[in-house]
Amino acid sequence: MIGEHHMELVQQLVSGLGIQEDQAKGGAGLLFQLAKDKLSSGEFDQIAAHVPEMGDLLSAAPAAESGGLGGALGGIASALGGSAGGLGSLASLAGGFSQLGLDAGMIGQLAPIVISFIQGKGGDQVGSLLQGVLSGD
Repeated sequence: MIGEHHMELVQQLVSGLGIQEDQAKGGAGLLFQLAKDKLSSGEFDQIAAHVPEMGDLLSAAPAAESGGLGGALGGIASALGGSAGGLGSLASLAGGFSQLGLDAGMIGQLAPIVISFIQGKGGDQVGSLLQGVLSGD
């Protein structure tokens, strides 16, 4: 059974950012994949509990290309200057976003929507788990 709230997050991203549904799914999936890599499974489960379509989102995320991204990301990070530290984790998603046809700048627009969605569902504690990953602190 797919409830009314299935894909609620994706709809928010589509309407809020004016992107395609598959871009929203892949973009959210990339953010959650990053969280999954950075958090313990128990912490990630607290986030996933509030996203019924988590499996769909993770599978919609483009696989990271190995190889030439490292240099490009270094360039992005240095172009961002002092804020590169804060974008450290998110900068690693730039390759995946470009595979979705999204500008790397969209990462910074997508992340706050995803964080506030999780905060709204799971409360500040769960939201701050995700925020900690995505803000790179």
